[in-house]
Amino acid sequence: MTPLIATHAFAALTSLLLGAWQLFFSRKGSPLHRFVGRTWVVLMLYVSVTSFWIRELRSGQFSLLHVLSVVTIITVSLGFVSALRGDIPNHVGNMIGTWIGLSTAFVFAVAVPDRAIPQFVITEPIQAASAGLAVVVTTLALVGAGRLLAHQPVSTNATVTSRTAPPAA
Repeated sequence: MTPLIATHAFAALTSLLLGAWQLFFSRKGSPLHRFVGRTWVVLMLYVSVTSFWIRELRSGQFSLLHVLSVVTIITVSLGFVSALRGDIPNHVGNMIGTWIGLSTAFVFAVAVPDRAIPQFVITEPIQAASAGLAVVVTTLALVGAGRLLAHQPVSTNATVTSRTAPPAA
């Protein structure tokens, strides 16, 4: 497995778990949801862009999976911009659709025995288990980091506070 395929798979699997956490466990709109969501967007863009250099399915040519990569770049970008604009229904639709696409790609990546992930699991089971553990630990660390960042008190500038406070009587 090349370093490109390894990092692509790592980012995709981490995105799969982070996306599931976002959909089913996060409090929507919270600072933690936004942190994990931004991390997910970066990972998804990395997965989509790196896919253009992975062409094993059709002997060096693009495949239908590359169409999914183009769609993913568009939907992730639209979903992110929608969130920034406060268009939550559009944000939700784009992000859920993207995660479903990622989940579908995952099924095909592990269901075809000749693909890199099944071969890796069969030929190097200890390393595959270690990689799987690294994905889980990375996902938990990102959610944990987001929790820490979300609970940081907002720093206030004493000068600004004293100017906006009512005069003492």
